[in-house]
Amino acid sequence: MRILIVDDEVIIRTGLCTVIDWKELGLELLPAASSAEEALERIPQEKPHIVLTDIRMSGMDGIELAREIKLILPDTEIVILTGYDDFNYAQQALRGGVTDYLLKTSRPEEIIKAALKAKQNIMDKWESVKQDHRRQAALRSQLLERALNRGLHDDDEARTQLHQWFRKSGVDTAEDDGAGIARQVLLVACSGWVTFADLLQGAAENMLYELLPCVTLMNKDHFVMVVRYEAGITDAAGLNKALQRVTETLKCAVFAALGTVAHDDEGLRESYRAATEVFAYQGLLGSTGLYTPQDIRDRSGSRTVCTEKEESELAAILMNDNATDLRHWVNHKVRTQLEDTAATPLSVQGYIQSLVVAGHRWLERASTAEQDLSALSALSKLEGEGRPEEEVFKVLSALMNIFHQGLDQNKYAYIHKAIAYIRDHLHQPITLQQVAGYVHINPNHFSEVFKRETGCTYIEFVTRERMKLAIDIVQSTQMKVSDIARRVGYEDIKYFTQQFKKYTGRTPSEYRQGAKTEI
Repeated sequence: MRILIVDDEVIIRTGLCTVIDWKELGLELLPAASSAEEALERIPQEKPHIVLTDIRMSGMDGIELAREIKLILPDTEIVILTGYDDFNYAQQALRGGVTDYLLKTSRPEEIIKAALKAKQNIMDKWESVKQDHRRQAALRSQLLERALNRGLHDDDEARTQLHQWFRKSGVDTAEDDGAGIARQVLLVACSGWVTFADLLQGAAENMLYELLPCVTLMNKDHFVMVVRYEAGITDAAGLNKALQRVTETLKCAVFAALGTVAHDDEGLRESYRAATEVFAYQGLLGSTGLYTPQDIRDRSGSRTVCTEKEESELAAILMNDNATDLRHWVNHKVRTQLEDTAATPLSVQGYIQSLVVAGHRWLERASTAEQDLSALSALSKLEGEGRPEEEVFKVLSALMNIFHQGLDQNKYAYIHKAIAYIRDHLHQPITLQQVAGYVHINPNHFSEVFKRETGCTYIEFVTRERMKLAIDIVQSTQMKVSDIARRVGYEDIKYFTQQFKKYTGRTPSEYRQGAKTEI
């Protein structure tokens, strides 16, 4: 903040400049002026915030100087110094907008107090202006957000305000309501700064505001721009140049989604919708570059459900309680989906949700009756705020921990681990020796403890689990009986049918027909 001292007496002028440490007060002392005329000549260029002037000088006096300064710089604070204790002069000075009135005989601390009062007045004005700017910016943001999402067709006053803003920012050049002006919506996200992500977005927004005729709206992880469309300047090629400037200057990655060209307010909403649709492909299209609706036009969607093989792989990893293998497996599966050229945000979301569902199914199969699964509901949804592979890993890792923490509290944990293994391998031949080997227990001891803990022999348990799975498949699908048999570990279809009828009292076909009749 700058202060200018004006006095035609050299002793007073020099004394005021040297006796008080202006720098210590947070003020930059400009070279003193020896007359009001000199001060007026310098003020437009030097723009002092505070003027400390004598009231009686040869030529123009301090009161006239104050009036002239207020015409040039209305916010300047003026402190009058005089050797005359003249109340009339004081009244004239105060009416002229002077901050304070001091005698030249005032002690330095009184002058300092007056200067600090003037400084505080200026700071209060600056803060008021800042707050007003923030309020105006918030109102403009609300107006633009409303225009892009709902439209302003029913509010002429709001439309007028919007287009006044557009014209002031160079988005519109016409003096009418903006009809016929070509505009596009651009969504921009910047990444690459480990810290100060918000600062990066703000810096990029400021750069593009200086480079392009636009208005902007800041969101949480990106910002929206409405840009005037001009071929060769703000078309795709021109926007790419501006975005490249941001990339090179800020050393960051820039992803941008460009909407369609709009010629009216309704078209602007459509441009925003198109840009939003393209922006949803961030991560599928890449982390950098400018993309348009043409870039996603041919994407029909990749598969949305994990395969039985993938579900078996996942079950094995979860059962082995290996977080490293789980992370690698999830990263590979999700990355493969993200790199599929047919993938869409919905298809990827469907696939990763199917991985979470597969994890839940495994836990339900593997868990004992004693385990508390009340926390499962909190693990059924992805947060969607981080990288998709990291989100999936967090959920599956939590499911894995629930199961194994429960095992740690059970004396015969290996029996429950064996049961989970059996349920995951019902489609394969699984012998008692094979399962006992999996849990590293002697087969004879395993057989004895297994019967005591489950209430049935190993063969009875496997048969019962296979029949339960077969019933579920019969009820929920139209799969052929031969395929169901193989799905639950029977190559001999006749033997499977016999076992099914023995367990349910009906053949698979009769059971399916009976289920339909009951419905």
